[in-house]
Amino acid sequence: MKSYNSILIFSICLTVSIFISLDVCAGDAGSFRAGAAAVDITPKDFPVNMPGGFTANMAETVHDPLHSRALVLSNGVTTLAMVVVDSLGIGRETTAEAKSIASTRCGIAPEKILISATHTHSAPTSGSTNGPPQAVAYRKILVEGIAESIVRAHRALRPAAVGVATHPMPEEVFNRRWFLKPGKMTPNPFGKMDQVKTNPGTSPDVIERPAGPTDPDITVISLQDAKRKPLALYANYSLHYVGGVPRAVVSADYYGEFARIMPFRMRAGDDFVAMMSNGTSGDINNIPFLVTRPPREPFEQICIIARKAADAAWHAQARITSYDAKAQLGMIQREVTLRLRCPTAEQVAEARAVLAVKDEAERAKLPRLSDHYARNIVAAFERPDKTLTIILQAIRIGDLGVCGIPFETFVEIGLELKKRSPFPRTMVIGLANARHDYLPTPEQHKLGGYETFLGTCKVQEDASVIIINNLLEMLAELRK
Repeated sequence: MKSYNSILIFSICLTVSIFISLDVCAGDAGSFRAGAAAVDITPKDFPVNMPGGFTANMAETVHDPLHSRALVLSNGVTTLAMVVVDSLGIGRETTAEAKSIASTRCGIAPEKILISATHTHSAPTSGSTNGPPQAVAYRKILVEGIAESIVRAHRALRPAAVGVATHPMPEEVFNRRWFLKPGKMTPNPFGKMDQVKTNPGTSPDVIERPAGPTDPDITVISLQDAKRKPLALYANYSLHYVGGVPRAVVSADYYGEFARIMPFRMRAGDDFVAMMSNGTSGDINNIPFLVTRPPREPFEQICIIARKAADAAWHAQARITSYDAKAQLGMIQREVTLRLRCPTAEQVAEARAVLAVKDEAERAKLPRLSDHYARNIVAAFERPDKTLTIILQAIRIGDLGVCGIPFETFVEIGLELKKRSPFPRTMVIGLANARHDYLPTPEQHKLGGYETFLGTCKVQEDASVIIINNLLEMLAELRK
């Protein structure tokens, strides 16, 4: 019996030690480690749909490759991963599958993995398990690529130190929601008059003033190895995709170009990995309203923004005077249930009336995109689900707080989180772990406009308040 008990105790201890070693990579408590990796996730079979607008855009060729870039951090107690994917958006089921595969292969708990999309409009979404063959094939590439980037980054863990800094780049972010001059507003797709218009053009005879602020800062997480050599850099900027990409062409937009340039700025080795995540850019873009920008050739503006962002990121990390080799790490995940918006009986009747119009001359009198949004209204009325459960994540990296939100998040939300956060610096990542359309504030809902339409915003109008309160609670818990 004594021999049997000894064997049983030894087996239990061995099992526990294997599990722990997977999560902390044999690191001692307090010994900070970092690893990074990039995996190509470019489509191989064409055409594949890039649904970034109101009309189909089938990719036929590639200008620059798409990647999944992963950063893994560990301090011997907590191991976590932050992944940036060159994608229009990634569904919750797809991120969950990738996390599960990565967890099985390297031991990082799925709830300790944050996967965000850049929202480049010249890339596919998550693909499909039962759609066209190209979409099914691409989903496999995407899932495997995300998981493999995490596994490789985990395998690359080595002693490191971390520093955090910001640098402003205000001249390239513009709030795209504008109040117009009296008499210039046109009906929205529902035939109603909003108070603001998204992307109203640049004419000073039409537009009056922006309806919201911008966030000018680029925040960077800079990693050095034990020899003080650059290891990786994770950046965050609240700017939508730039565009200027010809139709049917795959591109990672400025996020990919930033990642390509940054190793040169840092004078880094071949194993250095840089990545740029999308911040709170739901109402922000790169159109300089009230200014007429000279024409650009394809990809030119992408390169301009990427180079300026790389310069700003370099200036930010250059101001870091000390790197922390014993940084505290923590990560909390919370599920929050929100109500889905439901159209009124009047809205449904109006939508069905629009869809019933068959005469071409009468249809031409309808507001632009009225068909599209009428279908959205009917679909929202008929869907069986009344709620949506989302994932929120909060991370601590030393004195930095990080928030992950699964929406195209309005900049006001990011600014409020930064202002009220218990951390000296806070980074807010949009399109994290899913893409549930736009997240305006209640104040912006009152103004109307594209991002508030039922069909582009699916959750209750005070959802941002609920999300902010939850994230502040999570940050406070991490700060203890």
